[in-house]
Amino acid sequence: MNRTGRIPDLLKVLKPTHLQLENESDQHSGPAGRESHFKLILVSSEFEDLSRIDRQRKVNELLKSEFESGLHALTQKLLTPTEWEKVNPSDFVSPDCGHKNRT
Repeated sequence: MNRTGRIPDLLKVLKPTHLQLENESDQHSGPAGRESHFKLILVSSEFEDLSRIDRQRKVNELLKSEFESGLHALTQKLLTPTEWEKVNPSDFVSPDCGHKNRT
């Protein structure tokens, strides 16, 4: 299974009501077809009463094996269902990591 399939599988424990994962690796330097840079939108009631940092820590811990095996960057938007109702997901843009392809 590739990283695009493994990441959602590893995050199932959070019982997401919405999970959107986008491979942004081709926007960065390196060989084609790699899976090193991702954007994640995840909505879960498991995030209730957790700070933004604690939410990210929880996700990063669940994905520890992915980071150890080549996941380089994961832009995260982690929301509760109530917060999700108030956002426009198209406003969520990954930061420039400074390693984009120059063509």
